[in-house]
Amino acid sequence: MDAERFDTVVIGAGQAGLTAGYHLREAGRSFVIVDAHDRIGDNWRERYDSLHLFTPPWAVGLDGFAYPGPRSTMPTRDQMADYLETYASALALPVRLGVHVTGLSERHGRFVISTDRDQLEADNVVVATGAHRDPRVPAFATDLAPAITQLHSLAYRNPAQLPEGPVLVVGVGNSGADIALELAQSRPVWLSGPINGFIPVDIDGWISRHIAFRIVRFLGLHVLTLRTPMGRRALAKSAGKGDPLVRVKPKQLEAAGVRRVGKTVGTQDGRPITEDGENLDVATVVWATGFRHDLSWIDLPIFGQDGAVVHARGVVPDAPGLYFVGLPFQFSRASETVPGVGRDARYVVKHLLRRATPAHDDGLATVR
Repeated sequence: MDAERFDTVVIGAGQAGLTAGYHLREAGRSFVIVDAHDRIGDNWRERYDSLHLFTPPWAVGLDGFAYPGPRSTMPTRDQMADYLETYASALALPVRLGVHVTGLSERHGRFVISTDRDQLEADNVVVATGAHRDPRVPAFATDLAPAITQLHSLAYRNPAQLPEGPVLVVGVGNSGADIALELAQSRPVWLSGPINGFIPVDIDGWISRHIAFRIVRFLGLHVLTLRTPMGRRALAKSAGKGDPLVRVKPKQLEAAGVRRVGKTVGTQDGRPITEDGENLDVATVVWATGFRHDLSWIDLPIFGQDGAVVHARGVVPDAPGLYFVGLPFQFSRASETVPGVGRDARYVVKHLLRRATPAHDDGLATVR
């Protein structure tokens, strides 16, 4: 069976992939967006129930269609998910859902996108699968006693899904702090790990939403970039470190009764143990330990010695026609955020449109 052919295939229907699709549609190109989820926005709906964005409503809107939600509060998880769904519908973007991409390779001068359904071929591919894909859990997690419930923060929804009893939240990033603060309302909570700084102001206040965020957005988009010495220093400094706390403050955790402990380093008698030697008797461990960006499904010579994609602002020099949108610090500190994906998407699509499409004897499938 012949593979279906397109000028461009976009992998991922989150904010990065949809924005790239908008610019491809504006240029009149033949393309399709494929995504493994059953519904657009599910990448947000899969997060914990109480999640609110750090981005104010005026800055949430993607290229071509403004955010239609309430302007008085930060968007919720579900409001952002619904916006993405409305965005794709209003702009008539060709999205195919429930398509799991299993491989990306090259054959006879074209990219081959293997899926759990069939194969697609394209002259160009935009990988917009997001900054992270796979939950990361330490190897010693398997040594915890079977009676201890374990779940990654990606699987956490609300306190009701956990058994009664004390909880250890491992990882003091924004998700870990949010979850610890929420759980502390109903049970004892330990929060393990160092804090990598915090934003001292209330980000939900009027001044922060309308004034302070504009300054932060400008810095993230235009100052902390790969073109500036300050941006390159920020990239080097952030390597391997977590983000600072944005909404939750250390004093809020303390006031809620969350007990801070050192880094969790292993187990003892089936229970988690910290670097300070504390053996914690808990009923549940929530691993807020981040994600790894798994690109092992790409079978192309595009990776450096450190395993990262070699690219210039999302353009891959060793695989002409291959692009990325939504990578961490793809061009700026804001690249993996909602306000930052638009500029990167515009850049890679502009580059794609300048690229001469290889001549082939057969036609391209047209989806508009």
